[in-house]
This record gives sequence, structure tokens and C-alpha cells, in this order.
Amino acid sequence: MKRLARPVPVLLTVREMDYGGIEHDVTQIALRIDRSRFEPHVASYKAEGIRFEELRRAGVPFLHVPFTSLKSPSALFAAMRVRKYIRKHGIRLVHSYDTSAVFISPIARALRVPAVLSSMLGSRELLDPLSHRELRWTDKIVDAIVVNCEAMRRHMVDDENVPAERIELCYNGVDTSVFYPESAGKLAPRADGSFVIGAVCVLRPEKSLELLLEAFARVHHLKSGMKLRIVGSGSELPKLKAISHRLDLQEDCEFVPATSSVPQFLHAFDIYVSCSRSEAFSNTILEAMACGCSVVASRVGGTPELTGENERGLLFQTGDVGDLAAKLTRLIESEPLRRSFGTRAAEFARESLSIEVASKRMAEIYETVLRRKTA
Repeated sequence: MKRLARPVPVLLTVREMDYGGIEHDVTQIALRIDRSRFEPHVASYKAEGIRFEELRRAGVPFLHVPFTSLKSPSALFAAMRVRKYIRKHGIRLVHSYDTSAVFISPIARALRVPAVLSSMLGSRELLDPLSHRELRWTDKIVDAIVVNCEAMRRHMVDDENVPAERIELCYNGVDTSVFYPESAGKLAPRADGSFVIGAVCVLRPEKSLELLLEAFARVHHLKSGMKLRIVGSGSELPKLKAISHRLDLQEDCEFVPATSSVPQFLHAFDIYVSCSRSEAFSNTILEAMACGCSVVASRVGGTPELTGENERGLLFQTGDVGDLAAKLTRLIESEPLRRSFGTRAAEFARESLSIEVASKRMAEIYETVLRRKTA
């Protein structure tokens, strides 16, 4: 495909700039997209957080949109701020990664920005009814909707009635210069953790981490010194701590606040577990695979596209603690199987799902939509 003559200014929008997976995706594309083809700008309702600092250090132009609600008096001021920025920088494409599309897309459309895109990177079943209705309206005014796995494509076509030809697929990418197998051996943040089962995620209800605690209680006797380490922050922490006490796991279960040092913890895990009841294409599973972890994950969303069927990890039936415990037992008792899964997972992440592959694909989507709209 012939490339565009000069870098095209594009505006990527997201509600927040902290630890979440969507914030991660926006930041990675802004940092890695081909600067000879695109000039990335980022807009967010908040000008704080780990991703904001990454963009600031990299010198990516940033627009703070102090927006709280469509019903708020600040909405008009925020809209004028967005309008002024789009005109000043000659923005040619706007891509909203989350529900910021409800606010930003109509403004971009009214200003006749040539290409307006949204993303759907998680099941809409998790949204409140109002946000769900608003996004269904937004679907009708954008030029394309970007999804991050085949499962999300099916969700949008079958459940949201979006025509298949208006959906573009771009898998998430992982930075394999940061997430890679640790050849020097495990780095154990806790010295007594001789065998570590772990998870890294925001502690929200849909992550179903109570299943991991229940399953760990059934298997932790299988190996001396086995520990469970859960890395992340969120509203579920008090509940999860209470469950660990009820199961008498407090000596063998460690809760670590959200951190930017994720690779260090992944390198310490012998088994990585994802128990989510709703997932699209998990960044943390992908990062664990890139680090050579042996993965056990719930059969949900795009996760089978990551692990394959017993190719690069094991899947358990969503919500089934017995099945999860059985899969953990299989891996705990077989070091060769753990190593085999870890090796294949790291190779798959490096060759097929690197951030370079993802940023190249996103650039292709942008060029395709722009050519279609400006032809």
C-alpha cells in the first residue's frame, strides 16, 4: 500500500492514564506508531498517572480534557477545548479507545475530521446500561470500530449488530524488550517463595480472584514452600484478604500493590493464573507468556486465541474452581510441561504479538480508513 505523503496528525483518546489495560494500549501505540506516517497526540480526562508520565517523558503532545459528565457545566468548556485543539493541530483522525468516544466522536464528526474511530476492547456486558446505550449510538457515527481479538469481533457482530465490514482487528502487542524470559533464573521478591503461583491484575469483581484463592487452598500442600502472590490494587482487596484468612492462607498468600515492576514479579512466578469471568485479549496474560510463564486461564473471550488449545497454556472452565485446581495440579506436578508451555508461549509472543507487530497493524488500519474517507 502506498504510504501517505506526510505524517498525519492523529488524536488518541482515553478516560484515564494509569495502570489499566486500555491506558496501556493507547500509550504503546502513541509511543510506537511509525512517526514517518503518523504524528500521535493523546487526550484524556485526567493528566496524571503512570501512562501520563510515560507520554510526558517521551514528549508526546497531550491534551487534558477536564470532563466529568455530559450533564456537567464543564462539558461545554471541555468541548471547546477539544475543538480548539483539533483545529490548531490539524487532526485528521480521531481514535477513542473507551467510552471517551461518547464525548469525543460527535465533536470530531461535527468538525468534519476525515476519519473517526472507536475501539471495543472488552465485553459491553461490563458496562452500566447508560454507557452501553451511548456506545451503541456512537457505533453509528464512527467510520470503524477496532477490536483486539476475534472473540470481540464476534461480540460486536452478534450481540451489538455492528456490520462486520466496519470492524477492524488489531491484536494487543507486548514490548519484548521489557517482557522476556529471565535466563538467569527467578527473581523472588519474597525469599521463602520456593514455588510461586501468581496473578497480576486490577482487583475488580470480574477478575474472580476468589477462585484462585479457593483453588490454591486445594493445591498448596502439593509442594513444600508454595506461595500465592497477587499483584494489583483495587476495590476487591479487603474481600480477598478476608477470604485468605478464612481459608487459613495468610502465611502463604501475599498481596502486592500495583507496581510498574511487573516483569520482576512475572519472572518469579512458576505458574501464572487468570480467573476472569470476562476478558477480551488480556495484556497481563500476554506479558506473562512473553516472560516464559506457564499459564492457566479461564476459557473466556480472546484468551483461547492467546494460549491455544493446550499449546501454550491450559484453559479451565470459567468459574469452576475444581477444574482450576485440577489444571494447577497438572502443572505443579510436571516441570517439563511447565517449561514446554513457557517456551512456546514466549516464542509466540515474540514472533506474533510484539508491540512492533501491533503498531504496524494499527498504522495500516489508520491508512485504510483515511484512504477510504478521502478517496
